[in-house]
Amino acid sequence: MAEQTEDLKAFERRLTEVIDKLQPAARVWRIILVFISVCTAVGAWTWLWDPETPKVTFTQSLWNHPFFTISCLALLILFFFGIHKRVVAPSIIASRCRQVLNDYNMSCDDTGKLILKPRPSS
Repeated sequence: MAEQTEDLKAFERRLTEVIDKLQPAARVWRIILVFISVCTAVGAWTWLWDPETPKVTFTQSLWNHPFFTISCLALLILFFFGIHKRVVAPSIIASRCRQVLNDYNMSCDDTGKLILKPRPSS
């Protein structure tokens, strides 16, 4: 019984360690995503409200608004390289652990702390 307890404690320590290590990187990616999203939104606003936009071709309109064009391309590149997965990586790990731990009447919170569920009464 003590061996099982030590194994559970070791698993919990490792899980919290993995999630803690992912948090700073996820926070940085969230900041980058928010910044690029705001830049794209501001650029889109200026692009749409420019009176010249409906009068010129689409490509010329994009050339006239390099801030929007660059920020939009940056946002597309970030999503292409998986920023959406990096932003939520800690919660993905916790969610997958919950799925596996459910078979053993356990769960975990978002920080990786184990939650022991009561045994089902049969």
